[in-house]
Amino acid sequence: MNDLLSPLVLSQWQFGLTTIYHFLFVPITIGMATTTAVFQTAWVRTSKAKYLQLTHFFGKLFLINFAMGVVTGIVQEFQFGMNWSTYSRFVGDVFGAPLALEGLLAFFLEATFIGLWIFGWDKLPRGLHLATIWLTAVGTILSAYFIIAANAFMQNPVGFELNKVRGRAELTDIWAVLSNKVALAAFPHTIVASFMVSAALVICVAAWHLARNQHLDTMRPAIKFGMWTMIGAGILTVLTGDQLGLAMVSTQPMKMAAAEALYKTSSGADASFSIFTLGTPDGVSELFSIRIPYLLSFLSTHTLNGTVEGINDLQSQYTTLYGPGDYTPVIWVTYWAFRWMIGLGLLSVIISIVGLWLIRGGRMPKQRWVWRVAVWAFPLPLAAMIMGWIFTEMGRQPWIVFSLLKTKDGVSPNITGLDVLISIIAFTLIYGALAVVEFRLIKRAAQKGPDDAVPLDDTSGRPSDAVTVY
Repeated sequence: MNDLLSPLVLSQWQFGLTTIYHFLFVPITIGMATTTAVFQTAWVRTSKAKYLQLTHFFGKLFLINFAMGVVTGIVQEFQFGMNWSTYSRFVGDVFGAPLALEGLLAFFLEATFIGLWIFGWDKLPRGLHLATIWLTAVGTILSAYFIIAANAFMQNPVGFELNKVRGRAELTDIWAVLSNKVALAAFPHTIVASFMVSAALVICVAAWHLARNQHLDTMRPAIKFGMWTMIGAGILTVLTGDQLGLAMVSTQPMKMAAAEALYKTSSGADASFSIFTLGTPDGVSELFSIRIPYLLSFLSTHTLNGTVEGINDLQSQYTTLYGPGDYTPVIWVTYWAFRWMIGLGLLSVIISIVGLWLIRGGRMPKQRWVWRVAVWAFPLPLAAMIMGWIFTEMGRQPWIVFSLLKTKDGVSPNITGLDVLISIIAFTLIYGALAVVEFRLIKRAAQKGPDDAVPLDDTSGRPSDAVTVY
């Protein structure tokens, strides 16, 4: 019972659950802002009504999701002070800088230009109005960068000095924090993966309408755009993931060893990558596995004869460096999260490749299951991103700030398990209500489909009745 009411365990669960819930909206917001901007650009360049309809349609989905993301993100700020006050005091001087930049620069940029975009349809020239949605998209991407930079400090602390008297890390070089090698590698990987999620949403909505033989003029180009985006973003996700893997090996070799459940240091062919394993994934007893020789060596070092350090050797090194203790993360979580991340992402790309083949040359598949696969495949890249986040955070354990502060030492000293349990219940009820609202709003807007073509002013070329759009 004491373990069940442990402030540390409950605080970890609360942070994980609320952050995952908030993260559901983040990649959709990033991707849909750019998607909306692309469709509006197509309209400005071609003056075709279908692109204006798609701009309005996907713009509605973007705005609904953006609003919900803001609401759920507020909770994250409270958790640092409520459950993790020791961590906040230790790292606040460094961690707060990129978060302040995110709030003062990126979020203000988003909020300002979203307003101009919503209310400027019948007031701003076409080109200037188009710039507002692109600046909104830039704001969402900038926001992501500052948050990733803050998280990267937890993975690879740089740009600070440790004040032992005050017991905290103090910022000495903001540019070192913003140019952290982990942030530079994680940022493009996160952004292109977000485009996969938004592409999946476009495919899902378009397939739902095409299955019912409605809105053909808009949904045909939409589903093609979604599938090509999924394939292109999928390829870029693999390439950027490779670079992130190299950064991870150089800064957190234990995470790579845990991802493969590699207990013994291996080189060359022995540094193989297991695609699938039956038995205990911690390596204690392996019943069956499918392995690719040399692949782990290549992923870790970009050479076929590279050496990958194992868990046992790293544990010995860390004990010497940081003192007695267990420095291994939960192996089965990191092992399977890494594989689910890869597998779900690849499956999303495969479905899009097959989909493009099936609709080639204007074909419309008659089988209902084809459209159902397209609709129900939407969660796949989103689940892959969530698995990636779980792998990133769980693979860092037992550290909350790698090599500086352990997770168990970051929890608030005066908080009780009952306090956290009550807040978990409260957040669950609130988030449950928000989930119902979000789902109904998105479902209603998506199923309604694009509005009829908006009449354009003969002189300016702007929508003459734009107030009815939102």
